[in-house]
Formats: sequence, C-alpha cells, structure tokens
Amino acid sequence: MKNLIGNSAMTRILCFIVFALIGHLSSMTHAADIYVSPTGSDDNPGTSAKPVSSLAAAQQLARSAAGNEPVIVHVANGVYYLRETLVFEPEDSGTMTNPVVYQAINEGGAVLSGGSRLSLDWKPYQEGIYQAKTSPGLNIDQLIINGQNQRMARYPNFDPSQKTAAYQGFAADAISKERAANWDDPSGGFIHAMHSKRWGGYHYRITGKNRDGEVTYEGGWQNNRQMGMHKEFRMVENIFEELDAPGEWFHNAETSTLYYMPESDTDLSTAIVEVVRLRHLVEFQGTEAKPVRHITLKGFVVRHAARTFMDTKEPMLRSDWTIYRGGAYLLTGTEHIRILDTEFDQVGGNAVFINQYNLKTQIKGCHIHDCGASGVCFIGDPQAVRNPLFEYRESNDLTKIDRTPGPKTNNYPKQGSVEDCLIHGIGLVERQPAGVTIDMASEITVRDCSVYDCARAGINIGDGAWGGHLIERCDVFDTVLETHDHGSFNSWGRDRFWHSNRGISQTEIDKAPDLPFLDAVKTTTIRDSRWRCDQGWDIDLDDGSSNYDIYNNLMLNGGLKFREGFRRHAWNNIAINNTFHPHVWYADSDDEVYSNIFMGTYRGVRTPTKSAFGKRVDSNLIFGGKLSQVFGWDEHSIVADPQFVDPQKGDFRVKDGSPAFTIGFKNFPMDQFGVKKSSLRAIARTPVIPSLKVEASDSRRESVSNMTWQGASLSDLSGEQFSAYGVSQEEGGVAIVRVEAGSNAAKAGLKKGDLIQAVDGRSIQNIREFRRVTRRSAGTQALKIIRNQQEVELKLPR
Repeated sequence: MKNLIGNSAMTRILCFIVFALIGHLSSMTHAADIYVSPTGSDDNPGTSAKPVSSLAAAQQLARSAAGNEPVIVHVANGVYYLRETLVFEPEDSGTMTNPVVYQAINEGGAVLSGGSRLSLDWKPYQEGIYQAKTSPGLNIDQLIINGQNQRMARYPNFDPSQKTAAYQGFAADAISKERAANWDDPSGGFIHAMHSKRWGGYHYRITGKNRDGEVTYEGGWQNNRQMGMHKEFRMVENIFEELDAPGEWFHNAETSTLYYMPESDTDLSTAIVEVVRLRHLVEFQGTEAKPVRHITLKGFVVRHAARTFMDTKEPMLRSDWTIYRGGAYLLTGTEHIRILDTEFDQVGGNAVFINQYNLKTQIKGCHIHDCGASGVCFIGDPQAVRNPLFEYRESNDLTKIDRTPGPKTNNYPKQGSVEDCLIHGIGLVERQPAGVTIDMASEITVRDCSVYDCARAGINIGDGAWGGHLIERCDVFDTVLETHDHGSFNSWGRDRFWHSNRGISQTEIDKAPDLPFLDAVKTTTIRDSRWRCDQGWDIDLDDGSSNYDIYNNLMLNGGLKFREGFRRHAWNNIAINNTFHPHVWYADSDDEVYSNIFMGTYRGVRTPTKSAFGKRVDSNLIFGGKLSQVFGWDEHSIVADPQFVDPQKGDFRVKDGSPAFTIGFKNFPMDQFGVKKSSLRAIARTPVIPSLKVEASDSRRESVSNMTWQGASLSDLSGEQFSAYGVSQEEGGVAIVRVEAGSNAAKAGLKKGDLIQAVDGRSIQNIREFRRVTRRSAGTQALKIIRNQQEVELKLPR
C-alpha cells in the first residue's frame, strides 16, 4: 500500500511538471493576435470578434506584448484615414524570436491614407467649372477624384502625350509681366522650372506682384548646382485664372471655395473626393543607442502623402542634389525593419526615406509608382563624413584633410536592401529624383527591380561614402525623360580627394595613391542588369566615381561612361548601338575595360592622353567602328561581328564560334532582368529592344570645324563634349584644344581645355559665330571662359 501511494503521488507530480512545461512552451510559441477593421471600435479589446478601428489603437494593444511574444496585427480591408502620423518608438519593438508584424489580411485590401474624404455640394460656376464650399481653415495640397490625383490650375496646360517635354508642357512666358497681368492675385501659386543646364529643376512659391506688375517669388534651393532657371522650360500652377482644362482645380482658402473642372465622364454627385493632409503616414523614431527593432509592415496600400518640394533644401554633399528628409514612410534609428508587399500609390514626395542610422532595412515585393519625388532613399548624416563639403565649388586643402578612411560615426544606413520591386513614375513633381537613391550609406543592395519612367536617374549613388553597394538583376530604362546629361544609372564621387581643378587632386594623389579610397572604402558592384537611356548614358559614372566593378550588363542605347575617377573595372558587358565613353581621366587611374562588346569606336573626351590612359583598355570586340590603338589601348582588341543569337527578341548572347569568345567574353542570362514577383511581373513594362545600327568604320562622329586663333587651336563641340564641359547644347562654345607657348593666347592666360562662350558680351555657340564676332571686335577682347565648369573672365589684345 505504501509503494502504491508513493507511486500515485509521483505520477501526480510528473503530470504536473509535464503540463506546466507544455503550458510554458505554448506561451513561448503563441502569438498575440490583434484585429483591426473599419467597422470596429477603439473601445473594443481587438479580438477577431471585437476588432479595434484604428492602427493607433492596435499599436497600444501591441505594446503590452511587444518583445515578450510574437505579435501579429491583422488589418481588414478598407480605407484607414490616419488622424496623425503613426509613430513607432523603441517600446514598440519586437525581437528576432518575437517579431511584431502589422499586415493586411488581404494584400492590397487595407489602404493607409494621409488624407481626408470630403462631402461636398457641387454647383455649376462657369464654363464647365464647378464650385463647392469647404470647411474653414482647410488647406488643400492635392485633390483626388475617384482615386486619381488631379492637377492644380496651370499654364501651360498638361499634355500627357509630351512624355519627355519639361512638365509635359512649358512656356517661356509662364511668369512674364504680360501673362501676370491676367492674374488678380497670384500669391500662393508655384513656379516650376528646369535648371538652366537641365540638371534637374527648381521650384518657387509666388509671393505676389510688385508695383511694375512683375511676379515676385521665393525658392529655387532644390538644386545643388545653382545656375538659375531655364529661360524656356517653365510652368506655373495654382493660379485661379489658369483654370481652363478638364482635371484642373483651384482652392480659395480665404473664401473656403473649391473650384474644379471635371472630365466629361466624371459624375460629381457620386464621385469620391479626397484631399491630402499628412506628409508622413508612418515614422519609426529611434536612435543608434535605442533603435526601433524587428517590426514588419506588410500588404498595405499607402496613399495621400503631401508634396514636399518647397522643403527640398538640404544639399547632399557635393552631388547635384538637395533632399527633403522625409517620405510617406520615414525610418530613423532602426534595425531589422521590413516593408513587404506594399503599394505606394501617388504619394506627393518620397515614398520611403531611410534616414541616418538604420541597419538591415528590407523593402521587398513593393509596387512604388507615381511619386512626386524619389521611390526609396538611403541617406546618411553628413556629420558622419570626414571633411564634408556641400556645393560643387567648395574645396578642401588636400594637404590638411583627415586621412582616416571611412566614416566618423555609424549614423548612416547600412546593409539595407530593395528587392523584387516594381518602381515607375518617379519625379512627377520634382525633377532631381531617382527610383532608388543612395548617399552616405554602406552596403546597400538593389536586386531584381524594374525601374522606369523617371525624370532623372533610375538608380543614383550620390557619392563614394562608403561603397560596398550591390546592384544586380535590375531592368532600368526610360529615364532622364525631361532632363539632360545623366544616366539610367548615375553616380558622383566628389569625395575628399576630388577638386574641380583636377590638377590639384592629381598632385596629392601622386603622393598618396590611396586618397581616392578614403571614402569609397568598399567596392560597389553593378552586374547582371539591363539598362537603357535615350537622353544620356546607360551607365554614367560621373565626377570622381571610384571603386566600381561592372560586369554582365546589357546596355541598350547610351553606352558606358567613366569620368574622373579611380579603379573602375568593366568587363563582359554589351553596349548596343553605342560604346565606351572615357571622359577626362586622371593619371594612373587603375581603370580596366576589357572583354566587352562595344558597337562603335570609343568616344573619348580629353582621354586618353600620354599621362592619363588607365591600366588596361584592351581585349574588347568592336562591332563596327575602329580600334583606338593609342597609349597601349586595343592592342589585343578585334573588329568583328559578335554574332548575336536573336537580337530582335533581345537575346544578345553570342552564338557558338563567335569571335567574342577569343577576347574572353562569356555569355550571361538574358531572361533574369527585373522584378520576379508574379503579380508585379505581370504588369511590369520592359524596354523597347533597338534594331542594330552598325557604325561605319570610317565615320564615327559628326564633322566639326577647327581653326587657329592667336596661337590657340580651336574646335567646335560635338556629342558628349557638351557634358564634359558642363554646358548645354543650346549654349555651346568653342573648345581650346592646344595653346602654343609664348602666343598671345598663352600670355592672356588661355589654357588647353578652356571653352570660350562669349566675346565682348556676345554669346557664341560654334566657330562660325566665333569668326563673325571676333572680326567685328576692335581693341581688347573680353572673353567669357568655362574652365573646370566655372566661369572665368579674360582679356586679350586684338
């Protein structure tokens, strides 16, 4: 009996322990489920039967469990108008084993809106325009009718057929005194104008008219190369008197009256009318010391974020950009944040902005389209940069700079990624955007993305700090649509070593060859991607871009450009109907270009020279054109037909027995470019495949005029030389290609590489105009010179 009792007690104890363990394990694996529905109430407990109605209420419920167990917030279909920005702080964080997930129950079914829905009583006004009273104090940045963004009243009117025209409609008289005479009070209107060189754009707020009837305005800080607005490419909006086309609107905040001219098929009695209120819909607010961690936002549609173009002010070091640090989603001080399967639809500024310290941010499976500014921005803190400079003309004393490699702090994005995304319609408001832009960041990956319809670059890297980026299997095309002198991929590298006077940099680099790699400390790789730019270069490594590996890329139109940098290695690429563009190289640049297929003779600008010819430009196949056998170039290159497999269908692999194999070329896949997610791939566009245009071996350039004047050899500009000098084709000029020692030109200070743009105040575009102007001038001649992309005034006796 004693043994039976003992065994029975032992059995009960063991059962208690087992059940306790099961309960403990169950609590470890169980997720806290919180439910949100538009039909719920924030007084509810957030269960599936009694959901809350807002994400803010769900967030408060999630905080009690965050980090202790997995949390899943299930968001039902519907539109969620956010009263204020949803802010995640460190106390909202999950962990690696206990993450926090906010997800739409059905992908694309839950819409997060930064706007409000209006209920309006529309009445006819005049000439097809309707009017409705709005609530006092309402400011309207954007008007959405039945889900589509409408246009502020503008001049000239919007023409969707002019895809590559500035603002899809421009006029030189947009702000003329004569035009403004028709405006009662233009204050609150906006001027949008291209940069004078078409390097992006400017924006201004109209403040009124002066006593002479001229328009007054403020702004113009949106471009980091301050050269003024273009004389012709201008547009004004938010002017009541210009409301004259279907789809245009104007809101008079003083009288609380909204005016709108609907399209013919719009029934205003049933139309859904929404306006935008918030700039940022979601923010993550942490720090490096106390980050927001392990939160996922999945499956939402994000709409109705305000335009921010008048606050795009902060210069991105010495790149051509300024930036607004914000977006529909803004991340600061985070680790392991994931944004998955999200659609960003018609947001007014940037879609996603990853600001300063952020580690391992993942953006995957997203559809980002019709953005006012950029798609995804990875932007660090300038104070993490050693010896930062903020404008093209600023310079360091290179003998005194900090020679420590890399950043000063960790306050920058690192190891983030944009994967399997469809990004298009970028820069609908601003004209210096990109599908993905990277500046002061490290080891960012852009993979399996389709990027197209961009006002400027598809993918942009603003400086060398701090490299290590990977761009692979992307499809990037229809870029630089309204601008000029840029690429589908564009980069700058105006880092510590770079000086606008190349000779100053060269002197110090000769002493310390590691100088170009103090900021570009890790190699950036561009591979296995397809590029097409019809208004610039397919891949454009501009001023100073250094430490790049570029291979297995198919370039369909604009070719490959290297300007002023170090250690750019390009191999096994194909350039269709174009070639290699070496622009203005340093001596001992360590550049290598080999085993590529180019269609045409290289198009160099002041490269190669006897002192600047890189490490190796050789073993390439030139299809059409001729070899460039100078300074050791092309000693083992060949001129031949590469024998493409099926170029009409975009298969530019080469056939068995192709001569391309003899120069080391290897085939790479032609069916792996762009987005892979099935729902996105089904709607993604692909680039137009060009017909082959084989360059004749004896004619690779347009003819140019030459002359000798005052001991200087002069030449017209052609092709990409305009870019090399930093001038537009409309401006032009006459290039000085040689100056004889002791000549009048030399005594006056003229140098090889100068560009003459004016004589005695008269602009000249070419040698024909130069001859005409100089013949008429008498006495001392005043010359306007462009030297190192800066204006210089010189005087030369006749």
